[in-house]
Amino acid sequence: MAVVLAKPKRRIAPDSAEWRARVDLAAAHRLATLHGLNEGIFNHLTLTVPGKPGRYYQIPFGLHWSEVTASCFMEVSFEGELLEGEGEIERSAFCIHAPIHRLVPEAAAVFHTHQPYASALTRLADPQILPIGQTEVGVMAHAVYDADYAGPAFDPAEGERLAGLLNGKSVLVMANHGIATIGRSVAEAYDLLYYMERVAQVQLYAMWTNRPLRALPKSVLEETATAFKQKMPKYGGKPSCEWHFEALKRLLEREQPDYKN
Repeated sequence: MAVVLAKPKRRIAPDSAEWRARVDLAAAHRLATLHGLNEGIFNHLTLTVPGKPGRYYQIPFGLHWSEVTASCFMEVSFEGELLEGEGEIERSAFCIHAPIHRLVPEAAAVFHTHQPYASALTRLADPQILPIGQTEVGVMAHAVYDADYAGPAFDPAEGERLAGLLNGKSVLVMANHGIATIGRSVAEAYDLLYYMERVAQVQLYAMWTNRPLRALPKSVLEETATAFKQKMPKYGGKPSCEWHFEALKRLLEREQPDYKN
């Protein structure tokens, strides 16, 4: 993919959908460092640009997630052209994310990480989430498993393959690699990222005891899954992921308010 010179930055109105999207995506990067979900300067959190089909936000390669601000994002086309901003387009980010954004209608946000506990599960011969607790059941309903790791993603065909695996699911467990979550918003994708790590952490802790695991009875498993899908309250008309993300952003307001710059 050729490097394309950036176009000059334009002023974005602070009350616009574009700026709000940038602020949320910057918050997700900062929060991921607080929650230990990042790995060096790699991994990628991307979001389609509101009102501009065929392009998404990506940070310049080499920027640590603790440095990310709302104004730093590049706008990259689904063909890999730098349309706005400045910096290097990380190849694997483009090859994984652009095809998923393009091919999966629900994938406004695509978050791919090598977060430690979830990545540890992907190293197991059987990486599946076990039905041993309430949170596990909530995440299991969203999960799909990819067993075909074949090396780094340096071709968009790999992103197309991954997009084809999702089939209505929003958590992709990638063998020998990491995970990806998708969402209709940053809040939705980050909530899944956060809880996937919690589920993996608790499962590994339980496995490390070397004591028998208590699996939920099938009837309880089915009832719990149905409750999550059909009966989860929407307080104030908002899903819980939005309440969660708003609370996390308030934490950033106190500790790292510059993320909105």
